[in-house]
Amino acid sequence: MMKGPASAGPENPGVDGGDSRTINPELWYACAGPLVTLPSVGSLVVYFPQGHSEQVAASMKKDIDAHIPNYPNLPSKLICLLHGVTLHADAETDEVYAQMTLQPINTCDEKALLAYDLALKTNKPQTEFFCKTLTASDTSTHGGFSVPRRAAEKIFPPLDFSMQTPVQELQARDLHDSVWTFRHIYRGKPRRHLLTTGWSIFVSGKKLLAGDSVLFIRDEKQQLLLGIRRANRQPINMSSSVLSSDSMHIGILAAAAHAAANSSLFTVFYNPRASPSEFVVPLAKYNKAVYGNQVSLGMRFRMSFETEELGTRRYMGTITGISDLDPGRWKNSNWRNLQVGWDESAPGERRNRVSIWEIEPILTPFFICPQPFFRTKRSRQPGMPGASA
Repeated sequence: MMKGPASAGPENPGVDGGDSRTINPELWYACAGPLVTLPSVGSLVVYFPQGHSEQVAASMKKDIDAHIPNYPNLPSKLICLLHGVTLHADAETDEVYAQMTLQPINTCDEKALLAYDLALKTNKPQTEFFCKTLTASDTSTHGGFSVPRRAAEKIFPPLDFSMQTPVQELQARDLHDSVWTFRHIYRGKPRRHLLTTGWSIFVSGKKLLAGDSVLFIRDEKQQLLLGIRRANRQPINMSSSVLSSDSMHIGILAAAAHAAANSSLFTVFYNPRASPSEFVVPLAKYNKAVYGNQVSLGMRFRMSFETEELGTRRYMGTITGISDLDPGRWKNSNWRNLQVGWDESAPGERRNRVSIWEIEPILTPFFICPQPFFRTKRSRQPGMPGASA
């Protein structure tokens, strides 16, 4: 791990090594993105090995090879009890991921499972933060970081504007609990907020490039936290080897098949920025989507997407088909079995296949309109108002 400046705190060996120290959940969620939530420990979830395998393929920028063996005894989904969730961040890239411990359960009692409707509320922290995509100037070793005025006023401690040149020292902790020190100054014509001394050390230490993003967060204890999000310019290389080889495809399927056969514990790693979709879904969310909606061709829907600098926007689309994504390996799977078309184009990639729990169906009632709304102009009938005598 790259060290911070001279005032940096101790490294956090627990990020990938299992130490008792934990990652700040507010910072983890902010780095993961506004649409990412994790199920609650002790709840029932639906695990999709097909989606897990897709995460490996996406992280390696490589399609799933046809030679990977099939596991006929492994169903397309497993209903599991979630025993534990641990938040992690890669020591080299700062990419966030989560480790989840699952245990398949007996699914014979369908009525009990269908009645399982724990509240879909999550414990995702609500924090004050700002995110900025770095420019070439921001990443220059001789420059500083230009902070939007509203962001500086909302997140940073107040400056003393009675000074001729308002200035202060800021300290922010990253995902690994290292402390970075910056000089925050308000200067220039027109005046603007800048981070100067200490910024180039941070950029070099994190190997940041234009297009990457930086987040500053003020948590519930009023501490200043600092995170980064890499631009998707290359495969995400997890130094911990969580997602480092094509053998992971075989490994995850074998582990899931063994757990399903023996009702034993198994572990999965979820990388929210590499995975096309969440493959561990709360059972309540799954039941509500699958059994609470009658999906049909032509149905309209909305779906939320992340926009630049951690915003969200909902796009409209239409269901154009319903079929298995991979009928050879995963027959009768709900995983991304909806083919969709989008109303408008947008920056970034939007898949032409989605899962029903990812969308919000628009249930437009069908009205039979009275005939007069559709009639064409015709001569008036005798006896009607306005008819000639």
